[in-house]
Amino acid sequence: MKSEIEVFREFIREKGLRNTPERELIIGEIFATHDHFDVDELYLRLKRKKHKVSKPSIYRLIPYLLETGLIQEAYFEDGHLHYEHIYGHEHHCHLRCIKCGKTIEFQEKSLIRLEKKLAEKYDFSIKGHKFEVTGYCRKCKAHL
Repeated sequence: MKSEIEVFREFIREKGLRNTPERELIIGEIFATHDHFDVDELYLRLKRKKHKVSKPSIYRLIPYLLETGLIQEAYFEDGHLHYEHIYGHEHHCHLRCIKCGKTIEFQEKSLIRLEKKLAEKYDFSIKGHKFEVTGYCRKCKAHL
């Protein structure tokens, strides 16, 4: 399996775009942790590590990473889209606590079966799905 950087380099080359060390630095930081992130949080992580990266560079890179399938939008909260890296990971869905923000990732085979049934029923070529359930985690639920 190719590395994230290799996938991105191929994408850039095919699109006739130029690659930069700054883009690769951002990608490296995204894949250094498995946490969901938004642009502001990613920018602060890079700044704390003394990297000279601009927020506009991150915003410009995100659509390319989405197009390559290296990351996906995870959820929208506090006026910001949050992302997660997905390259090399099994498809999963989310349970997200609306009080503390805790996110639990899960895989459910019945959703895959449902996806197949929907594809057959509606003669639709499904390429994926996003499923998020919101509610209260065990800890927050105890304090309601």
